[in-house]
Amino acid sequence: MSRKGPGLLLRDITAGKDPQIKAVGEILDQAQADVLLLTGIDWDYDGRALAALNATLPRPYPYLYASQPNAGLRSGADLDGNGALGEARDAQGYGRFQGQGGMALLSRLPIETKSVRDFSTLLWRDLPQSTISNAQLSDRAQAVQRLSSVGHWDVPVALADGQALHLFAFAATPPVFDGPEDRNGWRNHDEAAFWLRYLDGDLAQAAPKPPFVLMGDFNIDPQDGEGRRAALHALLSDPRLQDVTPQSLGGKLAEDVAHKGDPAQDTADYNGPGNLRVDYVLPSAGLKVTRAGVIWPAPGAALAKAAARASRHKLVWVDILTP
Repeated sequence: MSRKGPGLLLRDITAGKDPQIKAVGEILDQAQADVLLLTGIDWDYDGRALAALNATLPRPYPYLYASQPNAGLRSGADLDGNGALGEARDAQGYGRFQGQGGMALLSRLPIETKSVRDFSTLLWRDLPQSTISNAQLSDRAQAVQRLSSVGHWDVPVALADGQALHLFAFAATPPVFDGPEDRNGWRNHDEAAFWLRYLDGDLAQAAPKPPFVLMGDFNIDPQDGEGRRAALHALLSDPRLQDVTPQSLGGKLAEDVAHKGDPAQDTADYNGPGNLRVDYVLPSAGLKVTRAGVIWPAPGAALAKAAARASRHKLVWVDILTP
């Protein structure tokens, strides 16, 4: 749900005729999620586009959260090193305008807004065990480059028993669209590695106790496509997290024969690299998972057209019995 200029997403939502927006609504209505993370949605200062989208849903969410993303935020430096300033790739996260392709949380559980931790201003070089030195950035770029291409959030929501469920949300840069220095590949790795550092207690802020859920567009597949997978593999095998491998029939039927990974686990339908698993929901180890899946229907099935029209990314869902 990203457009080519500021205000255009709000225009398309309020007009009520955009086929993609209608398809997104169909998918969200089918999911009936208590907590929903949207990535790739344009942000605006007053949250008007998010509020307008929420108002189109049959059951609007009572709680919304979307802080200013790094996407489209001017850095003042030549981050991509091409000798020009002010381009989309010179923003803290790729974007032609402030907020292009941000992220948002919608919840039926109360969001404890005052307790939110937003790590989006953390400089890449300040991440413990950062790999920024491999990315061949200039001194000026290293001095201002943030780690998050969109954001890293720890958002607690209140459970019925008074506990807080912490939502660890982020959307990483794709490990492509760069040069031989692999700037985006190294950054994508470290955006995932941030959560390892957080859980290990390597940051100034101590990580909360479980329960928590790590969720977002990691933008990297465990086996196929480009990317540096060490941090992803560490997260998927971390005993503090559960990888319940959500699957779909549509992904299975759209198998790329040259790929190594299980096509049923794919979550995105790309023309170039093919179908990949790049979107994840990883509950903490103590949470009881009852079901999981990906809304990628088989061709001809109900919602197949809506899923194809809504996004190349498919909605990943996990049902959890909270404490």
